[in-house]
Amino acid sequence: MADPVPSLSLIDGRPMPQLGFGAYQVEEARAPAVVGAAIRAGYRSIDTAAIYGNEAGIGRAIRDADVARADLFITTKLWNDRHGYDAAQVALDESLARLGLDHVDLYLIHWPCPGQGRFVEAWKGLIALRASGKARAIGVSNFTPAHLDRIIGETGVVPAVNQVELHPRFQQAALRAAHIRHGIVTESWSPLGRGQGLADPVLVAIAKAHGRTSAQVVLRWHIQSGLVAIPKTATLERISENIAVFDFTLSADEMDRIAALDRVDGRTGPDPDRFG
Repeated sequence: MADPVPSLSLIDGRPMPQLGFGAYQVEEARAPAVVGAAIRAGYRSIDTAAIYGNEAGIGRAIRDADVARADLFITTKLWNDRHGYDAAQVALDESLARLGLDHVDLYLIHWPCPGQGRFVEAWKGLIALRASGKARAIGVSNFTPAHLDRIIGETGVVPAVNQVELHPRFQQAALRAAHIRHGIVTESWSPLGRGQGLADPVLVAIAKAHGRTSAQVVLRWHIQSGLVAIPKTATLERISENIAVFDFTLSADEMDRIAALDRVDGRTGPDPDRFG
C-alpha cells in the first residue's frame, strides 16, 4: 500500500482525502474489480456520479472491501435533468439504492446548467439532504464565481467543495481565489489534463530529476497547491502509480515552473456557462 493520503478540512470541519480515485468512464461490469484494486492500493476517496452508470458496481466494491465504511469517503453527483428541490431528493435516494449505502460523504450538483435557471432550487434540495443526513457534506461541480455568489447569496449556505477542471495547462487562478474567499475546497477533475501536456519538456525534466513520471509530478503539484485531485484510470499499474506521490517534494522553483504552464486556451472540457 502507498503512503497514507493526507486530508483537507472542509468548511464544516469534516476531513476529505486530498487524493481520490475518479471513476469516470469505469464500466459498471469492471467497477467492482477496478475500484476494489484502488481501495487495496490505499485510496479511501471514491468519486462517481449518477451519469457515470457505475454506482451499483462501486457499491459492490465497497461491500467487498476489507475497509470499514467509516474509513471511506464516497462522492456522487446530481445530474442535469434532476435540478429541482424534490427531484434532488429522489435522485439521491436512487443513487444510494444503487450504491447500497444509507449516506454519501459528499453530494455535488454536477453542472450549473445556467440555461435551465434551476441550480439555486437544486442547491436548496441539497441543503435539505444534508439536514437529513443522507449527504454528510454538499457541494457543486463546474460552478463559476458568479454561480457560487448566487447560491450563497440566495441561501446563505457555502458549498464545501467545487469540483472543476484543473491541471497545469488550465489552473483557474481566479476561481481558486474565489474559493479561498468563501472557504471552499477546490477539487480537480481531469487533474492530468487528459494526458495532453504530460510530454511537456518542463514536466519531463522535473520528473527525471525526481525519478518519477510526469503524471506523478503533476499530481504532486496538485497536492502542494492545496487542491484535491481525483485522477481516473482503469489500468492497475497506474492506479498504484498515481497514489505514490507522498514521498517526494517539489521545490519552490519547480512549482513556479509548473505554474508557468498555464494557458488561456487550456480548457479541455465543456464551458460551464453553456453546457447543459
